[in-house]
Amino acid sequence: MNPMHLAYFRNKLRDWRDQLVEESRQTMDNLREEVRDVGDEAERATRETENSLELRTRDRYRKLISKIDKALRRIEEGSYGFCEETDEEIGIDRLDARPIATLSLDAQERREHLQKQMGD
Repeated sequence: MNPMHLAYFRNKLRDWRDQLVEESRQTMDNLREEVRDVGDEAERATRETENSLELRTRDRYRKLISKIDKALRRIEEGSYGFCEETDEEIGIDRLDARPIATLSLDAQERREHLQKQMGD
């Protein structure tokens, strides 16, 4: 992968991370500002369900941010774009679609096939 590709993916990952952090910050601000004493029990239950869903989404974002950080570290270390299992190049198209990918398409398919066989 040439330096131009690495710069492209570094920027793409940073932008994605910034977007996720901003959305999480907005969620937390909204939850803090929300008035909890308004409405009847049904309205409060609906609001709590919505808040719970939102918090689960933010937890997924937190995990995704961790994967983005790892991808950024791999860029700095020079291992970005190479499969963790085979050391083969992952491929620009796959990385463009999934910039946090750590496995080549073949390795990912083998892993998924294995998981199916084991019932995971």
